[in-house]
Amino acid sequence: MKVPFVLGAVLAALTFAAVPAAASSQPAHPAPLGPQRPNEPTVAGQENIESGTAWVDRLGAGVAVTFDGSRTTPTGEKPAAPREFVFLFDNSIRFHPLAFPTCSRTQLAEAACPPGSKVGAGRAEFYPAGTAEVAVYNTRFANGMRGVLITIPATGTVLDNTLEPVVGAYQRNYTWGLHEIVPPDATPPAERGSTSRFVVTFGASWRGHDFVTSAARPGSQLDLGVWSHYVTGQKTLTEGSTPRP
Repeated sequence: MKVPFVLGAVLAALTFAAVPAAASSQPAHPAPLGPQRPNEPTVAGQENIESGTAWVDRLGAGVAVTFDGSRTTPTGEKPAAPREFVFLFDNSIRFHPLAFPTCSRTQLAEAACPPGSKVGAGRAEFYPAGTAEVAVYNTRFANGMRGVLITIPATGTVLDNTLEPVVGAYQRNYTWGLHEIVPPDATPPAERGSTSRFVVTFGASWRGHDFVTSAARPGSQLDLGVWSHYVTGQKTLTEGSTPRP
């Protein structure tokens, strides 16, 4: 069952708006203790309006979690480019990366990822047009952290997503987040490309093991969310809940 995210959702009894405002009024970073994005000046740009759905499917003895997020602007112009995202998973959800083969960036570049290392898939829709398939691979980073590589083969994009515990008030609903950092490049921030929709599913089975599991009873509500940070300095939090199949 697909349940819509709610923009400006309630967190710690505070309502957060998508409109860029004072830093204190924007949702805090859910997983600030892992890798840090390089500092980069904030630029003027469009206000992004977030919406989307999230759902959980049964997959073997485990589950597959899908996020389907869209972003627009009040004027219909290009959404501001992202700096980072954190995908947030219900307290009942656990990841099992040690049971799956890993794929490194080098192996990915050589099209040599081992069988069983692909643990998700999806689709990106770009502004103003164009779509591309997305693939997700289990990986181990040089610092020893676990996580996934989210790739868009058609564009050569590879994004590190580190699996990190959430902090503060986020712990009321979530335990783990996948923290995705979009590294800066030579393109001026205001001119960088952006997606108008991004769908990604995390979940796979391999030799009797499941990459994602949930300890929740079938029918109980699972909390899911996405925290976003853009080059304009805008931060948003979209959240919702969906039944555990």
